[in-house]
Formats: sequence, structure tokens, C-alpha cells
Amino acid sequence: MSHSMFDLFKIGVGPSSSHTVGPMVASARFAAELRESEKLHSTERVSVELFGSLALTGKGHATDVACVIGLMGEWPESVNPDDIPTLTNMVKGSKELPLDGHRFVPFDWDKDVVFHFDQVLPEHPNGMTITAFGNDDAVLLSRTYFSVGGGFVVEKGETDALANDFVPPYPFSNAAELLALCKKEKCSIADIVLKNELARAKAQDPKATMETVYAQIDAMWQVMADCIERGMTQDGILPGGLSLKRRAKKLHDSIKKKDSDGLPVDTNDWVNMYAMAVNEENAAGGRVVTAPTNGAAGVIPAVLAYYNKFVAPNNAQGIRTFLAVAAAIGSLYKTNASISAAEVGCQGEIGVACSMAAAGLAAAMNASVEQIENAAEIGMEHNLGLTCDPINGLVQVPCIERNTMGAVKAINATRLALNGDGEHHVSLDSVIKTMHETGLDMMSKYKETSQGGLATNTIPINVVAC
Repeated sequence: MSHSMFDLFKIGVGPSSSHTVGPMVASARFAAELRESEKLHSTERVSVELFGSLALTGKGHATDVACVIGLMGEWPESVNPDDIPTLTNMVKGSKELPLDGHRFVPFDWDKDVVFHFDQVLPEHPNGMTITAFGNDDAVLLSRTYFSVGGGFVVEKGETDALANDFVPPYPFSNAAELLALCKKEKCSIADIVLKNELARAKAQDPKATMETVYAQIDAMWQVMADCIERGMTQDGILPGGLSLKRRAKKLHDSIKKKDSDGLPVDTNDWVNMYAMAVNEENAAGGRVVTAPTNGAAGVIPAVLAYYNKFVAPNNAQGIRTFLAVAAAIGSLYKTNASISAAEVGCQGEIGVACSMAAAGLAAAMNASVEQIENAAEIGMEHNLGLTCDPINGLVQVPCIERNTMGAVKAINATRLALNGDGEHHVSLDSVIKTMHETGLDMMSKYKETSQGGLATNTIPINVVAC
């Protein structure tokens, strides 16, 4: 696996991994490079240009806000989401930007963040260019970045967002290799992933142990659990202009009432509530875990919360196994297809999350490696062709409900796989290849634009006005 599980699961803020987290990372990287190259204190002005999908749905995804916050030296994993409105209002009010948190430069939000609605950079639909100017508008530094999904960022000229010299002891690039590796080493998928993570951790710190890796996984699950807890206690209207009411709290209250009245509660109600809680928090700009993206951030936590409540409560090792195997499957999609809705539609987000969650749940329920692969394949097979068409470019409709559907599908995919012996007609590698080809064939108006599919909202979904 070329990607660490902590690359697939990253702590960030809502509402979008490709349109919020990625641009914030790119902008923070730019600010850090200015500092490290000793050009920060010569900078007199900075501009951000957004292209393609970052421009078309940027306002709805708070892309401009993310860029400004990143230029201030803040990173998605550490910024306090509650501080973001205060920081943005400060910049807008003072018309000054504290670049990297130190160098105050003039900044006119309306002029220095440029949305190129009619331009797409050839390398990727999610492109952005940041430029720092010195005296007489001389260019001090200019970088073009691509937010390629899941919070991953590639700078123009790079070939891989995570290019480094680390080679894991048990590398694999597709599902067939992964299953063969498990057979050869007589171990599980989780064992392979965790051994690779330990080697990666030791490469950074020779004193690292498996407990170091476990602590990181446990912390990731805690962020997911906290997000669920917060989401199911909040009510009110989500930001963005759709006047969409939060529903997770009402659903949770309904579940509690049925429970107290002695009435049966369908487990799907819990799963729906878990997923809805996470994605309402994401829509509100709260702290979430990309899993593997923000738009699909509710699927894996919902299925994991289902496992924790109904299958094996408080089973720490089961949770670790779940997330390790889910990451392995996510890595296959990242390597061989895409997890960017701007590239392949929502099948690359909800579909991938569903596939990951199904495999993770199967593994935590002691499935064979063949059954795990089958669960992952089923999870994607029934999401093929899923378009990305958020109304007004907001990660709200149909995105929030779509996470509930992805979570329920994942659980059913696991059940179907566990009722079989692992033999099946379509391999996971085949379905990943099909997903990628489907995404490439999908018309651009169905890939995270503000005007495609359901996003038209006023005309039939098969008649699109771009």
C-alpha cells in the first residue's frame, strides 16, 4: 500500500476535503514555503486564483475561506473550527492578511481571491494558483496546486501527492496482490496494514511501537465518535442559504423516546442518525475525519458506531481492525482510480466509503480475506455511476442523506458477503477498474459542478443547463 492509513483518514474541517481541506493545505504549504525561502518579509501582496470545480462550487464549499485561513498559517488538523468565522471577519474588516501568522499584507478579499468560472487547468478539475508579490508587483513566488480528493494536494510538476522514499515491507497495489500476500504470509489484511504502519512509524521515530500506531488509530476513532456525539445534539439551520434544518437531533430524540416507551427501534434508525450527525457537522464546517473524503465522512463512522453498539461493544481491537482494513481498500481506489468527485463523480466518494466500510465491518466480524474482498466489491458495485450534483454547490443536498444510504448499503454488503464463502463472479479489481472507466466516461456536468443533475433543482435531472 503506497498510502498510509493516516493519509486516507485525516482530521480536518468541513464541508469538503477537495474544496476546503485541500485548498487550506495548499495555502498553508505556500505560506510555509515563503517563510522557509526567506521571502515572507519581502511579500507585499498575495493573490489566489481558483479554477474549474474549485471556482464553480468554491463559495458553497468555503474554498475562499479555506485559502485565506491556510495563508494565515493554519492547518486543517489543528485549526479550531469555532475560530474560523472570527479570523475571516478580521481579515475582511481590516483588509489585512497575517501571512503565515506574522507578515501583515494588504488583502482585498473580493479582488485577491479570483474565481475563474470559465477556466479549467488541463491537469485536474480542482486547480489553484497562489502568487506572492514584492515591491513593484514583482513575483516572488508562484505555485499551482491541484486538490485531487480526500484532502490530498499535488503541486504542479509532482507526480504523487505522497511521493517519498519509504517502501513498506509488505507492498501491494491491487486486491489480487493483497490477497496473495495474505496467503503467502499466512496473515490477515489488518496484519499487513498494521505491520506497514509500524514500519512507517519507525522510519520517522525508531522508538515507535505498535502501541504508537494503535494510539493514532484510537485517536482517529475518538474524533469520529465526538463528531457523532456533537452532531446528534445540535439543531437549527445549516449555513449556506438552503435553509436546511438539521435532523440528526430530532432522529436521536425519536429513537430515545421509542426506547423509553418500550417500542422496537430499527438498527437502521441508529445508522441513519450516526451518518446524518457527522455530515451535518461537516456541512456546518465542524471537525470531521476525511473517510476518505469530507463529502462521504459519515459512512465509515456510522458503520463503525453500528459495530460498536450492536456487534461488539467497546472492542478496541475490532475497531482497529475495521479502520486498518478500510484503509487498505481505500488505498486501492486511490491508487487505481480516484476518490475525487470532480474526477469520477460521487461513486468516488460515497461509493468508495461504502466499499471501505463494508470491508472494514467484515474484517471486524472475523470474515475471511475472500469474504472481505467480496464485501468491498459489493459495496462499490451498487454505487457505480453515482453522480456528484450538490445543489448550490453545498455539501448538503443530496450529500447528507446519501451518507445514510452508503452506510446502510455497506452493512448489507457485509451481510451478503458473510453469508457466502468468498467466491464471487466480479473481482474487486474489476469493479475498481469499471468505476474508474465509468468516471472517465461521465460527462463533466455530473462531476461536482453547480449546475448538473439534481443541482439544477428546477428542471428534470436528465435535462441539464450548464
